[in-house]
Amino acid sequence: MMPTALVLAGSRPGAPDPVADSEGVSHKALLTLAGEPMLGRVVAALREARIERIAVSTNDPQVAQLAQALDCDVLPAGTGPSASVATGFERLGAPLLVTTSDHGLLQGRWVADFVGDTPQEADVAILLARRDAVERAMPGSRRTWLRFADGQWSGCNLFLLATPRAGAAIDTWKIVEADRKRPWRIAARLGLGMLASYTLGRLTLAEAIAGLGRRIGVRASLVAARDGLAAVDVDKVQDLADARAIISARDAR
Repeated sequence: MMPTALVLAGSRPGAPDPVADSEGVSHKALLTLAGEPMLGRVVAALREARIERIAVSTNDPQVAQLAQALDCDVLPAGTGPSASVATGFERLGAPLLVTTSDHGLLQGRWVADFVGDTPQEADVAILLARRDAVERAMPGSRRTWLRFADGQWSGCNLFLLATPRAGAAIDTWKIVEADRKRPWRIAARLGLGMLASYTLGRLTLAEAIAGLGRRIGVRASLVAARDGLAAVDVDKVQDLADARAIISARDAR
């Protein structure tokens, strides 16, 4: 059975979004890719993966209106992604797949593969892509890489809260959000042994994720993306141009 899905479409209060501003819309979920709102493409990919119930977390009235037109539930966005996930998990329960409204290249098979590749015993799973896979799919991509002994990784904005125990991981999510560009701080939270292992280049990201899970009492797993494009979202104006070019080339083929 496929999980319920939560699409994060919040925005930080008072923080302008240069991508939305560049297109004259109130939220980047409303940007069009190949004539379709980006949120619509995300929802279509989730439906393609046979996810029946989808909720959108937002405080933007236009995004909420679009979500309702797409037959999605609408939940209020929190002050940040982790707060929005906490609300969604409380309302929707487990299993819950979490993604974002700026995942404009999302494909149903990525979602289905992620759910299928998640170990059965996992309470929480995170999809990440190896640098070589991302650069094969999108040469010249400039990203922030998590550098560990098992390679360099980039997040894919796909998370699975597989069991009710996963609720314990949401508070830790807030900490990881703050440290996502400083992996040594993530290692430091695991204790001096793990920090030393990271400093010596011996700590893998899979071990770090599993270790964070053990500290909070959940079984957490890294799942490697099969397609490097899964790591490409629309965070910057150039990302929007890249996404449009990729979709145009895909449609031409």
